Amino acid sequence: MSYKQPDLQVTYEPSKGWAHFVLYTEPQHGLTSAGLNGTVSIERQTRYVKEWLGRLQRCDPNPLHTTLVGNSDIPALFHPCVYDDKDSPSAVGGDGCVCYQTSYDPEFGLPVVAHHYRTVTGNIEKWTYSTYAPVDLRPNDTFASLIIDQGAYFWVRTASGLLSLLPESRKAGGYSIGYGGGGPTNLAWYIQQLIESNGGNTAAGALRGTGMPDARLREWVSSEESMQTRELTLDDLRRIQRG
Repeated sequence: MSYKQPDLQVTYEPSKGWAHFVLYTEPQHGLTSAGLNGTVSIERQTRYVKEWLGRLQRCDPNPLHTTLVGNSDIPALFHPCVYDDKDSPSAVGGDGCVCYQTSYDPEFGLPVVAHHYRTVTGNIEKWTYSTYAPVDLRPNDTFASLIIDQGAYFWVRTASGLLSLLPESRKAGGYSIGYGGGGPTNLAWYIQQLIESNGGNTAAGALRGTGMPDARLREWVSSEESMQTRELTLDDLRRIQRG
């Protein structure tokens, strides 16, 4: 199977189980961030997740989408959902489904792959979304608030109302933002970074400092309060730091 566009050919060989391509392109839905950070997997349908999903736009699979699934799942990116074709290769028993749907975030140009898992008869049905998180906000974006979403996802809202994912990975005993782990301590560093830069430094990958972050911030991020859904402005973060 090959996916073609004027400057790209992706070839999949089922007997070898891998895809190979060389890419030099200016994609139609290009990346508008400075780069990509870690992948994010989204399963919970929180109100912020629904807000983000509402702006996604469906598109055909492209090479960036293939990086969000395993090599053996690449062909399924091109298969229709059971809702569109009950005879799809991704259909199971007529109404079950294990398809993948591809879209992109028009604000950041980031690829999104939705994995649909539906058992026969529909007793279990869920969608899991995989994407990349931008390393930082764009140069012209202004920080307005940090969102802790049920202790599971982290977002930044800009002054224009744009919701942007921040990189995060779930760790035993807590959550960490960006690379390097650290759980609550890493979140405390991130909040301190926002405060000290007056919201100017939102890059989750630039979290490291010397010693430990502010003691009041460490205490707050280790509390149950910090695991609740909340949208925090700079003034809110400063009040937390002041105790």
